[in-house]
Amino acid sequence: MKGFNFNPEDLKELKDLKALKESIKSKTKYPVISECPVCHNDLVVEALHCDKCHTRIEGKFTLSKFNYLDTDKLYFIEVFVKNRGNIKAIEKEMDYSYPTIKKMLDEVIVGLGYKLDGSEEPAEEPKEDAKKTESRMEILEKLNNGEIDFDTATELLQKLK
Repeated sequence: MKGFNFNPEDLKELKDLKALKESIKSKTKYPVISECPVCHNDLVVEALHCDKCHTRIEGKFTLSKFNYLDTDKLYFIEVFVKNRGNIKAIEKEMDYSYPTIKKMLDEVIVGLGYKLDGSEEPAEEPKEDAKKTESRMEILEKLNNGEIDFDTATELLQKLK
């Protein structure tokens, strides 16, 4: 082949890059999701694993209240704690107004299950409408039975939100 020079060092470099990529990929950890992506029910953790000694513990484990908050609320909590609750500092760091910061704080309080009136009692978790749950399950059942296709099921499930 004219114009093609094969250098064995190039192959070694390529293998090294591939090994590095695999190493990074194997060490990648993803945040725990707390909600089923199909039916939106709470997920249960059933196994814990130690990367160092390979101990594995199986059972049913609960997640922290914080695991049920979305990423934006967790970031807000991090900024809030870092700034020791100083609203002015939070406003400056996040570039939001006081009312926005106050609203975000209220959303976190409710997201953790507390009432906004300042009481320490956790707010009752809102019960999902039984008809809505039933409809979601019916849609999934119809999809499973082949009565509707995937696109139709997706469209119907989106309408429930």
